Amino acid sequence: MGNLNNVMVIDGMPVEINGEKNLLELIRKVNIKMSTFCYHSELSIYGACRMCVVENQWGQIEAACSTVPKAGMEIRTNTERLRKYRRNILELLLSNHCRDCTTCGNNGKCTLQDLAMRFGIDEVRFPNTAAEPKIDDSSVCITKDANKCILCGDCVRMCNEVQSVGAIDFAYRGSKMTISCAFERPIADSPCVGCGQCAAVCPTGAIVVKYDYHRIWKALDDKDTKVTAQIAPAVRVALGKELGMNDGENAMGKIVAVLHRMGFEEVYDTSTGADLTVLEEANEFLKRLEGDQENMPLFTSCCPAWVQYCEKNYPELLENLSTCRSPMEMFASVIHEQNKTSSRKHYHVAVMPCTAKKFEATREEFMLDGKNPVDAVITTQELIQMIKESGIIFSEVEPEAVDMPFGAATGAGVIFGVTGGVTEAVLRRIPSDKSKTALAAITYQGVRGMEGVKETIIPYGDRKLKIAIVSGLRNAKELIERMKAGEHYDFVEVMACPGGCVCGAGQPFALPETKKQRGAGLYATDKMCSIKRSEENILVLEMYNGVLKNRVHDLLHTSYSKKGE
Repeated sequence: MGNLNNVMVIDGMPVEINGEKNLLELIRKVNIKMSTFCYHSELSIYGACRMCVVENQWGQIEAACSTVPKAGMEIRTNTERLRKYRRNILELLLSNHCRDCTTCGNNGKCTLQDLAMRFGIDEVRFPNTAAEPKIDDSSVCITKDANKCILCGDCVRMCNEVQSVGAIDFAYRGSKMTISCAFERPIADSPCVGCGQCAAVCPTGAIVVKYDYHRIWKALDDKDTKVTAQIAPAVRVALGKELGMNDGENAMGKIVAVLHRMGFEEVYDTSTGADLTVLEEANEFLKRLEGDQENMPLFTSCCPAWVQYCEKNYPELLENLSTCRSPMEMFASVIHEQNKTSSRKHYHVAVMPCTAKKFEATREEFMLDGKNPVDAVITTQELIQMIKESGIIFSEVEPEAVDMPFGAATGAGVIFGVTGGVTEAVLRRIPSDKSKTALAAITYQGVRGMEGVKETIIPYGDRKLKIAIVSGLRNAKELIERMKAGEHYDFVEVMACPGGCVCGAGQPFALPETKKQRGAGLYATDKMCSIKRSEENILVLEMYNGVLKNRVHDLLHTSYSKKGE
């Protein structure tokens, strides 16, 4: 034991306090699984659910999440009194909660369900007084069911504190309290940008990702339809644990094999589309940089939630947004062109870590020949569900390669899935020094890491480029306000989800350590790629002389306009 003057006692065991912010962190450090609904380490302390209460040496009850540990404290976490409190809380929550657990989108992942089983709740003594379910199905990204809400406030704090969107908040008081959009408008008519982070933290399925995979089964069953798919970089490192692999392990080959077995005729890697984005965005950046420098800094446009946020909150910056379509949309445009003369109907699916991609796929700005090139977007969660429904044992499947003619991608495209990856890919493209030493040096210039805000200065010719990398929309907002106050940047990467796409709301839920493992998994994949720079991808270069010839602007670029008026 270290400093004996900095020790408290938990369940009779002395424990050293070492910078923990609250009792809950200390309790979990000694491998006690304390139950909570409203606590997330990334959010502010709310202390509403009372499931984490402990009993001190004087018999007083305290919430572990909001109590600061102090030397000399003695607490107990598992007395009969505390167990009774927790069971009563659970019964009260269940009495006013939807009971359709087997058909709930959160079945098997619900914290309320898990704790009810853990504490042996086999009956509820109180009558169910809940009103008829109010299901808000207006968004293409998420579904909100007020009848499953336990008012833990996780979604409100995520939307307001981390994302600074403010689409939802508490409304009314007492027993009439609910979580609602302003004036009870549908969420599709609110400031919501579809990032889905509210669904990522909801413990009970009151907000869930909208599932679209059922219509894909129909397309796969149609012999007159050719079904193709593209898989985003972040997906390959996020689904393994749910299917018998390790967190952060690259499962791309197995995903391809499973999709082939399901009936997808061609499966591609969205990293190829990311290579296209690198070339187009780097060219756009250099053109602005070496021209009159209007509309600087250049903001990336890969993240659809960020694009919506900019449209709704900072329309004056739309000219600063890159005109590049996202990798998903660029690649879908190419695949559409490749298949548009086919005698068979073509149906293209994008497997994404992101809920906002569902909205992006419906945007008129991306339509080609009167239709959107992406017919359906499914999240990693939906892909996992499809694999489970198919009965295929994922861990036993032999990996397969992606299909030609678009079967090559670079490490630069792969790292798009983690915060800082887009910037690093562009920085691999623009320098004249293409040596391995120069490539390795980029990784030490402040672009890597899961921090919400990163800044770096990169030498370029006789000048220095100031670059900012932000993830989480509140961080984007704060950076923009600093820019308005006079701070200068040349290039800004924005990802709506904290940590980037590996932490997207369409991914299986992950703790901070798991998110780091996913990011590390993408960098490990990049390390094993023989081609590191997008401009060295021969297949991408062939596209410019083939399917993209005289069509680059039509297929790879777009423009945005102010929304929400």
